[in-house]
Amino acid sequence: MSEKEFIDELNNIGVQVNDETLKKLNTYYEMLIEYNKHINLTGITEKKEVYLKHFYDSLTICKVVNLENQSVLDVGSGAGFPGLVLKIVFPNLDVTLLDSLTKRINFLNDVKTKLELDKLTIINARAEEYINNEREKYDIVTSRAVAKLNILIELCFPYVKLDGLFIPLKSILDEELNASQEAITKLGGNLINTMEFELPKEKSKRTILVIKKITNTSVKYPRKFSEIKRKPL
Repeated sequence: MSEKEFIDELNNIGVQVNDETLKKLNTYYEMLIEYNKHINLTGITEKKEVYLKHFYDSLTICKVVNLENQSVLDVGSGAGFPGLVLKIVFPNLDVTLLDSLTKRINFLNDVKTKLELDKLTIINARAEEYINNEREKYDIVTSRAVAKLNILIELCFPYVKLDGLFIPLKSILDEELNASQEAITKLGGNLINTMEFELPKEKSKRTILVIKKITNTSVKYPRKFSEIKRKPL
């Protein structure tokens, strides 16, 4: 995906990017590739592929929600997808990036400094531990390529405020979704939208869920990760 194709495809989903935003994304890309020589951030390094499979893919969340001034938590942010991309393109968002690997956190902090991004919090912690201070705080919680849905939802949903949204970005999801219906209900959620589509050009499958919090999540969740993994809800 060339820069022009990137701009055109974003226009198709209602997202406009100016020259300053494009410049920041390019700097982000250059830093990603430089750091990737020393730490494993991504297996995708060709610029056209990064713009398609990381930058554009992160922004497909705009297919299901309008982003403006909300608080957003990205769980398991990794190299910053989708949370850092969202922050660059929508600077009015109050974004928190959460990841447990210190090397990734160092990279994210360096990008934040280089791009002079405000209202961006970067936390080095596990999701089931950080919850102690942040329960039901965020308008939107998202996550991309982190874990199976029935595990991911217990880690993420306690962060969502009442009437807020959990929006995981996944690939093909039928079996995972079927296995997660009980967990969604038990945690106080209601699945209000399922969007399936293909990425431009390569046509790989994507699924975005929108799960709304309709009742408060019990304080007993999330459990310890070993328990979640051993016996998902």
